[in-house]
Amino acid sequence: MADSVNIGVVGAGTVGGGVVAVLMRNADVIEARLGFPLALARVAERNEQRRATLGLPEGVGTDDALAVVNDPGVDVVVELIGGTTLARDLTLAAFAAGKHVVTANKALVAAHGEELLAAAQKARVDYAFEAAVGGGIPILRALRESFTGDRIQSVQGIVNGTANFILTRMEDERGTTFPEVLAEAQRLGYAEADPTYDVEGIDSAHKLAILVALAFGGQVRLEDVYVEGITKIEPLDIDYAEDFGCRIKLLAIAKRADGEIEARVHPTMVPESQLIAQVDGVFNAVAVTGDFVGPTLFYGRGAGADATASAVVGDLVEVARAIRSDAAARVPAMGFQPAFRAPLPIRPMDRVESLYYLHLKVMDQPGVLSDIAGVLGRHGISIGRVIQDGRAEHEAVSLVMMTHRAVERAVQDALAEIEKMGCVRAPTTLIRVESDED
Repeated sequence: MADSVNIGVVGAGTVGGGVVAVLMRNADVIEARLGFPLALARVAERNEQRRATLGLPEGVGTDDALAVVNDPGVDVVVELIGGTTLARDLTLAAFAAGKHVVTANKALVAAHGEELLAAAQKARVDYAFEAAVGGGIPILRALRESFTGDRIQSVQGIVNGTANFILTRMEDERGTTFPEVLAEAQRLGYAEADPTYDVEGIDSAHKLAILVALAFGGQVRLEDVYVEGITKIEPLDIDYAEDFGCRIKLLAIAKRADGEIEARVHPTMVPESQLIAQVDGVFNAVAVTGDFVGPTLFYGRGAGADATASAVVGDLVEVARAIRSDAAARVPAMGFQPAFRAPLPIRPMDRVESLYYLHLKVMDQPGVLSDIAGVLGRHGISIGRVIQDGRAEHEAVSLVMMTHRAVERAVQDALAEIEKMGCVRAPTTLIRVESDED
């Protein structure tokens, strides 16, 4: 394998198994494009039964991850074990050994990216993670290289297929509740046994932190990203969204705002006329707007063995070319030269401005609307549209409002006051609205 660039894979689960399959099955195609082979030199997988199903050549498989990292014959380590502890240690060990690293581990990049990038730079090796966001969608490469002449204005994305599947199914099967659709998603294999990271927006927040760093050229702490999940969305909210000409999506949103950057993940009402509102099921999409290129949209499968493996192999090809041309770290992993990157000023959520959908459950009695409108007015919030639904639910009826543009802190303060009123029978459902016509 002297003429090849040699690959060591650590972790051969769903994605790792897919990477192994691509490297073995499409070796001829990859060599034809590169001009030299990508050779699968070592594969570490603790599960002996899983390792046996990969069809590896004699001597390639092992149960020892460090054996791959320390193998002098391995040029590039592919880290696919997940998590932020062992994966971090293995990645740092690989850099210390002068090896390049490719990963799909968004949690690791979001939590320890700055440390790992510094270590890679010191070792003069590449750290590539295209597969960490959007699966097979080449969004990170586009942000890193294709938009270098633009000042990015905003990035908005549906970046979690599980949440998008659930919201789409709740639309398709009207009246079906979140727990019912989640159970279906688990049966179909779209949701994990513990779906917390997906449905609470944590997975999307990891991905948004990476997108923010590449789009806006600075460092962002994961704890500065506002996160809210989809578990409180009810069938009635799906219905009312349609009445307003919108659909509900779990959006990861980043945008420039008067010298600061907004970075937030939450359920969002999006007008049906916007392309991103039409992204359904387990598919992902990321919309990027630049000051010169204008609006763009990247769409495709955001997860799964094949799509993610394809992105990993794409990174391997790029790194292999850099190795052969002695051009490692040619393009900064985060898109901007390290000397120009600094902590980004992230706008606190209570200062974000938006339109708001408010779903209150109130007693069906005279004066309720005027009383609630009075509280909103005192907090500087004006109402754009009201739906008074006569359908009773546990002696309460729905009062639904769409506000004009308002500040988050004012809305939250107003709701705290409203929910103390005797006519209000349940906590208010609040969904922010993203519209081109704000």
